[in-house]
Amino acid sequence: MTDTLFGTDGVRGRANSWPMTAEMALKLGAAAGRYFRRDKQEHRVVIGKDTRLSGYMIENALTAGFTSTGMNVFLLGPVPTPAIGYLTHSLRADVGVMISASHNPASDNGIKFFGPDGFKLSDDAEAGIARLLDKGVDPCAPENIGRARRFEDARGRYVEYAKTTFPRGKRLDGLRIVVDCANGAAYKTAPSVLWELGAEVIPIGVEPNGTNINAKCGSTHPEAAAAKVRETRADLGICLDGDADRIILIDETGKVADGDQIMGLIATRWAEEGRLAGNTLVATVMSNLGLEQHLASKGIALERTGVGDRYVVERMRGGGFNLGGEQSGHIVMTDHATTGDGLIAALQFLGAMVETGRTASDLARVFTPVPQKLINVRYAAGKTPLDTDAVQSAIAAGEAALGTSGRLLIRKSGTEPLIRVMGEAGDLALLDKVLGDIVDAVRRES
Repeated sequence: MTDTLFGTDGVRGRANSWPMTAEMALKLGAAAGRYFRRDKQEHRVVIGKDTRLSGYMIENALTAGFTSTGMNVFLLGPVPTPAIGYLTHSLRADVGVMISASHNPASDNGIKFFGPDGFKLSDDAEAGIARLLDKGVDPCAPENIGRARRFEDARGRYVEYAKTTFPRGKRLDGLRIVVDCANGAAYKTAPSVLWELGAEVIPIGVEPNGTNINAKCGSTHPEAAAAKVRETRADLGICLDGDADRIILIDETGKVADGDQIMGLIATRWAEEGRLAGNTLVATVMSNLGLEQHLASKGIALERTGVGDRYVVERMRGGGFNLGGEQSGHIVMTDHATTGDGLIAALQFLGAMVETGRTASDLARVFTPVPQKLINVRYAAGKTPLDTDAVQSAIAAGEAALGTSGRLLIRKSGTEPLIRVMGEAGDLALLDKVLGDIVDAVRRES
């Protein structure tokens, strides 16, 4: 079953159910430890987590697996996912692990692996770990068992690094900022960075209890932050997800700006400053057609990839590009981070506010989106609705109806049992009908 173990962002599932069991975490730790420990020299792994209750179980099981193969483990505690990428490289670790299911509910969890360069593992590396799982891993000799210890300085190191990405000599004095940490991994780091840079910080979603991560808060539920922005007359709202690798912004009027608008702003500014490598932004097939049209008007190319920030990063590295991301709020800036970093993306936006003196609402409305709708349809275990003739016929009929005036993207989620039905078109009535027909067909087969 290991051929289905890794999804688009590591291993993920419902806690205490396959594959997110203590037994599987132990085996994964052992297999990853053996994969990266290829000689008798000292090797180390860093392990971080978000605030889910099941993180304790998975952390302990992974530690047992890694130490059984002779790996020394540094336990970082709750830190953002991008901190793992940064600290894996900074601490010269052989592998980094983040225990998180990102924006998913607290009942889920996941395991993401990072290589020694701080980037997420390639498909080939994940396949190598999966083969070791199938084969079985022999433990090391008793005298070679690894050690584990808490690394107390992880959060502070990341805070100090994040501040270096803000424009030199600038501060956030006079800005009132709401930051919603989703009761997740950044509940201490994000408010600290903003306060240390001089902002008046109004934190929400900073009381994790193990079960409230992403619960009606954070980037997937920006309503709470929008209400707080209006209530406190804040200059900006920042919404992170459970592991802080995503960001959604709220302007001073309470309006939401998604990842496409943020990428559009950063790409335009970097291009004007000569900092946009290859004069290209890398985004996924989910990004709005309006973003592509805006970039083209500025002479900036847009390259699209499959859904998942790892595929964005792979294309960025392959093409030598330094900016990419997803509409959902993953913003990857390889000049600063090896994966999506919500806080550092927020600092780029705040830097633009400080340097230009413009309001968040002015900066966040970079282009007019082409109307886009996304409907998620949950399907039962064992079902494959996209493979059925009925669903394929509905999709073909929808594409014919839209013609060249719109586009459809129908795909299976890589992290949840969902079929994502997305469409774009200027004719909203036609778009609603096309999507409705496809959704009905998927539900009948689910």
